[in-house]
Amino acid sequence: MTRPETPAAPRGPVPAAGGGRPARRGAPPRGRYALLAAAAVLGTLAAAPPATPRGTAAPPAAEWTAAPAAGRPYAYLEGPAGSVLEDTLSVTNPGPRALTVTLTGEGPAAVAFAARTVTVPARTRADVPFAVTVAAATPPGEHRGTVRAAAGGRRTEVDLRLKVSGPRLAALTVEDARVDRATGTLHYTLVNRGSTLLDRPRLAVRADGLLGTVLDLPDRALPLTLRPGERAARTEPWPDPPALDSVTVRLTATAPGATPATAATAAVFASAPALAGAAVLPLAAAGGAAYTLRRRARTKGATT
Repeated sequence: MTRPETPAAPRGPVPAAGGGRPARRGAPPRGRYALLAAAAVLGTLAAAPPATPRGTAAPPAAEWTAAPAAGRPYAYLEGPAGSVLEDTLSVTNPGPRALTVTLTGEGPAAVAFAARTVTVPARTRADVPFAVTVAAATPPGEHRGTVRAAAGGRRTEVDLRLKVSGPRLAALTVEDARVDRATGTLHYTLVNRGSTLLDRPRLAVRADGLLGTVLDLPDRALPLTLRPGERAARTEPWPDPPALDSVTVRLTATAPGATPATAATAAVFASAPALAGAAVLPLAAAGGAAYTLRRRARTKGATT
């Protein structure tokens, strides 16, 4: 039996089932292929970020930053007095527009930037060198400063830590000691003559008069911090100064690592009531002596 020949597939568009216009290329597939295509579209929508609803502001852009180069938390420099030390400040601008930044610095040493004003393009980082000049008179030890960057109404501060090398010497002196005789107040000045910080130095006061000690204040910590080369004028009250005496006052100051420092001053106390009382004593003594002489003369005459 001879099988009938299968007709060849017609070329060109295939008529749609039930008549009508032929199916166009790119038309949505039907059946199982249509379900697969719909699932693929849904998966794409789920993976895409959600659209910003109308009336809702877009999230703010990342703000610019300023920090020491290499991601350090602060700028650290070390060197001897009289040297020039260098470092770099990194300014990052993640925004879509260029940013103009003003750079300044302050501290125990002069801070100078390669440019005081820097324009950083959008999505760019600028590394700005700066130099710290350590004066020859800067004492050894730890010093703190600040580097600032300002732009767009905002300011960022970066901690600057400076370590000046050299010998460390603790020295304290007491100067300009004197006594206010009207009130008995003690005036003196503490001076840090060393190269280290002196925190809460101690002071003791003693005053000796003609008849012995008239004031004895044991040493106590003073609420004071003295930087190298710094002076502090202070007073010490004398609640009950003598009314009539000649005294010598000694002030002794101490600080950790420093040799005790002593200053002495003399004062003469002579109030008006005390002087009047002192004048009465000789007169009373003279009157008593005259009375005794007269009495003796009378007694002798009566006997004879």
